[in-house]
Amino acid sequence: MNRIVWLGVVLLVAGCAAAPRSGVVAGRPGVNIADAALASGMAQTALNVTRAILQDDPHNVAALTRQGAALAALGHPAAAMEAYRRALAEQPASPAALLGLGRLQLAGGPAADAEASFRKLLAATPGDPAALNDLGIALDLQGRHAEAQARYRAILARAPHDHAAWVNLALSLSMTGQAAQSVAMLRGPAERADASAKLREDFALALTLDGQEGEARHLLLADLPPDQAQEALAGYHDLGPPAP
Repeated sequence: MNRIVWLGVVLLVAGCAAAPRSGVVAGRPGVNIADAALASGMAQTALNVTRAILQDDPHNVAALTRQGAALAALGHPAAAMEAYRRALAEQPASPAALLGLGRLQLAGGPAADAEASFRKLLAATPGDPAALNDLGIALDLQGRHAEAQARYRAILARAPHDHAAWVNLALSLSMTGQAAQSVAMLRGPAERADASAKLREDFALALTLDGQEGEARHLLLADLPPDQAQEALAGYHDLGPPAP
């Protein structure tokens, strides 16, 4: 499986699920400021706030998890992992730390490490939709598509309109020889006027694996220059099931 292409297609879908929960601690306005900064895309400000908090309180789990999120947003995955691991040393079942660490492990591998993080999170908070979605992605990355699809279906059984689970399930089906079903699932949402470029790319993947490369190329060219569209199509082919 082409890991880079799969992550490009799917990881942002994981982000559509519930954001990492930070375990807000009452009475710590500095942490609340970090939350507001992260929500506004001001990761450097959030990092500065957490550094100030941790200088006086180095064991503050809430600050450590925000620091991990800020460092990840700033493109420092190794430092972000260290912040999450420090949080887990203080609170081994911290949902925010496990989710944040697992998502970094999805991007950096191996996927089995990400799987372990998400399973620990689910042991502490069974049925958590963000963790189930991300666990599904970790399983898909390992080629364990049936297990992944079971996780997405578990979410949809409780929340039929969960966008992340619906798209992740469709993409996973595409990779197990069920691209026609995936196309049927994604066509309506992807053809809406307000559909995101991300969703159109997901639909293009399903179309490619269903043998409809012409339509897929046309769709991609609405958002990408020709060279990038062609590169995407080549990567999509690598994600299909092995030839018999």
